[in-house]
Amino acid sequence: MSPKKIRKKQNKQNHQHTTLNTAIGIVGVLLLGFIYSFTQNNAYKGVPIDVTFPQEETPRELAASVYKKKPIHKIKVEILNGCGIKGIAAKTADFLLLEHQVDVVKAANADNHEHLKTQIIGRNEKIEGIALISESFGVPLNDKSIISHIPDEALGVDVTVIIGKDIYTYNKVFDYISK
Repeated sequence: MSPKKIRKKQNKQNHQHTTLNTAIGIVGVLLLGFIYSFTQNNAYKGVPIDVTFPQEETPRELAASVYKKKPIHKIKVEILNGCGIKGIAAKTADFLLLEHQVDVVKAANADNHEHLKTQIIGRNEKIEGIALISESFGVPLNDKSIISHIPDEALGVDVTVIIGKDIYTYNKVFDYISK
């Protein structure tokens, strides 16, 4: 009886060794595949691309130098779309920043899109803000049909611009927006 028990153990051990050997063989093949793949990826040089940079005659300026020449004005402006043209508030904000160095803190829709005339509204005592925005739009400072003063410190802005359906009459702004 003893010999039979020994044989069964040997068959079971052989079966365990075969499974383990098969698993090691599969892992070895996968490892060789990864090594081959890695060497092929590192050996690939790709398509050469020639990059040429334009030669500049003037050296680049530091941001501080540019700011000293054209500083951003210390006024806060909100632009409200009151005419319904999609994206006009954001484009006007870009116009004021890039062309007149005015920081627009809010560009959004007005309460409705039925404003016939563009309005420039002073929200506090900073007259230079109204003067700069009126100059940007090409409006005389004494034009009371467009420029008004309705203080509202809670808004946190110096000037509110509500863009009306007459925006095409403001050549400076409309030319920039239509580009």
